[in-house]
Amino acid sequence: MKKRKWISALAALMLLTGCSSVPLTGRRQILLVSDQEVLTSSLTQYSDYMKEAKKSTNKTWSQMVTRVGQKIATATETYLRANGLQSEIANFQWEFNLVQDSQVNAFCMPGGKIVVYEGLMKLVSSDDELAVVVGHEVAHAVAKHSNERMSQQIMAQYGAAILGAATENKSTAIQTVANTVYGIGAQYGVMLPFSRKHESEADYMGLVFMTMAGYNPDVAVGFWQKMSAGSGGSVPEFMSTHPSDATRIADIEKALPAIKRQYGGR
Repeated sequence: MKKRKWISALAALMLLTGCSSVPLTGRRQILLVSDQEVLTSSLTQYSDYMKEAKKSTNKTWSQMVTRVGQKIATATETYLRANGLQSEIANFQWEFNLVQDSQVNAFCMPGGKIVVYEGLMKLVSSDDELAVVVGHEVAHAVAKHSNERMSQQIMAQYGAAILGAATENKSTAIQTVANTVYGIGAQYGVMLPFSRKHESEADYMGLVFMTMAGYNPDVAVGFWQKMSAGSGGSVPEFMSTHPSDATRIADIEKALPAIKRQYGGR
């Protein structure tokens, strides 16, 4: 009985201290780490990674990544301003990099640090197709999926103690968890996978952001089919924790009519 009361009290305290809602979807989430703490830990990891990564020398691809990234970033900030979330814009200092890596992958760190691998660009045939990926990655940042994942791991590792911990103890816990959550560096060069729930949410939000930016969301279905077929039988890292191809495409097809109607798809 005492354990049950303790768990109930902990749940109530979590709701009071870190309950938030994801933009666009409205899903409730628990965020126990401040935006500044997330940005500090992620920027450290990102800086270390970029010191080791080799930037692409392909000017055409690099310009494409920057062009698409900037348009989606602008559309995202426009959405945030229009929906009373302008304070969130301060969390983003956008940066777009194409790196020399044969993996079919991309990631966006908290703060809007977007990295695309050359291996992915070999499957991209237009700005619209690249926008599918960039929109998805930007969505992870806007939805604060990294913060949510860090919060979940902090609770799992440190329990209720972290909620009342001294700042020093909490900072240590955050840095320890961040090293696991981000896990990027010269050896791996990729953040650890998000959950399928987060990936599906990023799919939807990414379609909205790319549509707001003026890109054609209809290409998403064909692009994911091409990604699956072009992987040579192995699942690209980018897709490893996503729902099955069939489920994903069905979800996208179901969402497209409303997205185009509401957000101006062409």
